[in-house]
Amino acid sequence: MAEIIQRDGTWAFDGATVRITPGLHRSVPLFRQTYGEVAVPLRAVAGVALEPERKRGRLRLRLREGADPLLYATGGRLPDTADPYRLLVEGDRAGVAEYLADEIRQALLLEEIPPDPTTGYLLTGPQVPVSVRSSDGTVSFDGTRARIDWSETSDRVKRATGPRIIELADLVGVEWLPNSGYENGFLRFLTRETALSKLPPEKDPYTLDLWGSARRDLLTALVATAVTARLPHPSTRAAESAANGKRIGPEPADRVPVPEQTPENHDVLLRRLRELGALHREGVLTDEEFAETKRAVLRGF
Repeated sequence: MAEIIQRDGTWAFDGATVRITPGLHRSVPLFRQTYGEVAVPLRAVAGVALEPERKRGRLRLRLREGADPLLYATGGRLPDTADPYRLLVEGDRAGVAEYLADEIRQALLLEEIPPDPTTGYLLTGPQVPVSVRSSDGTVSFDGTRARIDWSETSDRVKRATGPRIIELADLVGVEWLPNSGYENGFLRFLTRETALSKLPPEKDPYTLDLWGSARRDLLTALVATAVTARLPHPSTRAAESAANGKRIGPEPADRVPVPEQTPENHDVLLRRLRELGALHREGVLTDEEFAETKRAVLRGF
């Protein structure tokens, strides 16, 4: 077995699996500590490299496209420090790191692992149930349904609708953008009825607006990943698109399939407008909020 133990974490390779365990030091980001140990099967690996820096190096594991629901759900937007597939290596341990990298490379050659995209997820993502408390509310997922309980600081439009429960069977995807500390992020659940309704995150009852602690809000990626792991693989959607004469290949990470304009979608539009009108008449929405939200709904359709 090849192994390297660092303050940032431990990587061990037994010929079949790269086992990544985050370090317990306070310098290790909360996201990696919460995500926990990751077992990466060799067939999910596309390559490995040791990148030298001034006084230390960085081991980087590159996975095959479509192998990991975490990478697909986050679309490359995870901060480098939160990426579980990178390990800081102290200068005096560079030789050990290079030996481990060579062992992985040789195994890839011997097993003839192709670098091509996978047709299914080879990693499972976080265990469920998973629950995260964010700036806009608490979001949880038990494997079959997601639930959002709004916080006291959530927009009153959201609080007026009450807790939001979304069945997995109704979802076509999730969109996730991290709170960078300089710009708000969001976690949006997309159903067949709401995929076209691009309300602003602060008013969308299917979206968590991430504006508080960037460190804490980053944990919402756990929920996005757990949901993504249980939705159809992107290669499935690509095959369906190809069969229908549409673009071939996985959807980009920041896009999900949305329904085409149909009479049913117009029914959805009318229903959303009626709901907004009811909130306006009940005094939940001011004239200005009603007008702004109505414009956002119409733009979405």
